Amino acid sequence: MLRRGLLAWASRVVVLLVLLCCAASVLYMLACTPRGDDERQGLPRANSPTGRAGSQAAALGWEERHRDHVGSLKRQIAQLQEELQERSEQLRAAQQLAGEPAGAPGRAQADLLAFLRSQVDRAEVHAGVKQATEYAAVPFDSFTLHKVYQLETGLTRHPEEKPVRKDKRDELVEAIQSAVEALNSPAESSPDQRPYTASDFIEGIYRTERDKGTLYELTFRGDHKHQFRRLVLFRPFGPIMKVKKEQLNMASTLVNVIVPLARRVDKFRQFMQNFREMCIQQDGRVHLTVVYFGKEEMDEVKGILENTSRAANFRNFTFIQLSGEFSRGKGLDVGARSWKGSNVLLFFCDVDIYFTSEFLNTCRLNAQPGKKVFYPVLFSQYNPGIIYGHHDAIPALEQQLVIKKETGFWRDFGFGMTCQYQSDFINIGGFDLDIRGWGGEDVHLYRKYLHSNLVVVRAPARGLFHLWHEKRCEDELAPEQYRMCMQSKAMNEASHGQLGMLVFRHEIEAHLRRQRHKTGSKKS
Repeated sequence: MLRRGLLAWASRVVVLLVLLCCAASVLYMLACTPRGDDERQGLPRANSPTGRAGSQAAALGWEERHRDHVGSLKRQIAQLQEELQERSEQLRAAQQLAGEPAGAPGRAQADLLAFLRSQVDRAEVHAGVKQATEYAAVPFDSFTLHKVYQLETGLTRHPEEKPVRKDKRDELVEAIQSAVEALNSPAESSPDQRPYTASDFIEGIYRTERDKGTLYELTFRGDHKHQFRRLVLFRPFGPIMKVKKEQLNMASTLVNVIVPLARRVDKFRQFMQNFREMCIQQDGRVHLTVVYFGKEEMDEVKGILENTSRAANFRNFTFIQLSGEFSRGKGLDVGARSWKGSNVLLFFCDVDIYFTSEFLNTCRLNAQPGKKVFYPVLFSQYNPGIIYGHHDAIPALEQQLVIKKETGFWRDFGFGMTCQYQSDFINIGGFDLDIRGWGGEDVHLYRKYLHSNLVVVRAPARGLFHLWHEKRCEDELAPEQYRMCMQSKAMNEASHGQLGMLVFRHEIEAHLRRQRHKTGSKKS
């Protein structure tokens, strides 16, 4: 065990050494590479607009930039040499303990450099790659200093937008800065060249091949009209590295499913049928908390719970009755805080949600107290009446739950269904109880987690479905809530193509009638 641990540690040090060596070599070459004859300092002509004074000023400016650049490089090289010496000593000590051959670091360095070069050769940088179909090509996205123009937008992003995600914004800013530094490098510029800045950047395109790296092509203004400078950069992906190895035992991990409710007895009956099969019969490690608002239809809801309890011998449920108007945030908050046992995994759910037993394990695996919360993206079902309108009958619910473009969409604008531990929910401050009615409380809680040190896991969940139901947007809602409600309602009905068929149905029917008339005329 000790030998394997030392070998693993030594391999990581080898990778770091290689990267340090590469950086030191590049910096040294940039500082020391001599210029060709055609790149040596040139002076303006005597009759040029600048004259002797201008040429001297340009030469002094270029020399000053060169001295600053070389001084910076020397400092960086000195720091890298110190760290390289320290790491080398650590590596030698580890090799002696592990019995590793002395030539191993050199082989590892050569292997890593060869791998990085192969990434550039394998990617579509210097030549095209034959593709099987028109859909196999990896498209570029384009960008300017302030906007990104993207093809894959989902439902929450726009074809043109400012990059909202920090990693994407930092990635593009770093690419532009690297290009500006390369343009201004004394090793690659002439003495009379003007300094380039980010404001000279016109546009760029980039694309990522997931197994190779990201290619950037950036275009800058040139020194004259109709002249441009283009830089091609490539960020190669390194070899896959093992970060962590865990063994997880979820046998005793209880999930507390919390459902806020007001009336909607038929939906609750359907929910309990799914709950009985998935949670009681298949999973068996679930507690149900129902928070009910008001007294109207409350007896029917309690009756459904009691019937399920008797039929399935299920006792792990809690029924909480609250007065006042329905508030989803308040219901979930009260339900989450009502648990008095040990720290429990909470699943905030709605009555119109269908989930599988496999999703419950996904919920357990992606939440960790004090470290991670899980915000799954559920698949939202379109109106079955539109989807299956041309069928003789609408299929059974289980047959409708198919993940296809024609049957629904990933609800990437919704944050209501979430798995998080009770301790994290309480420490983050819970829901905003001032929010009433539909919408807003889930986004507020989601943002609080984004501003914390916890990892927010956001991923599509293949076992979590939002069942279609007619949505009503009440007049009492605030303007922003009403807008959100109507937006959600519009997206729930059908796909773009299906809605288009409805819009043009009269034209389609007229075409079919003409076709039948022509066919009948030919037969007669």
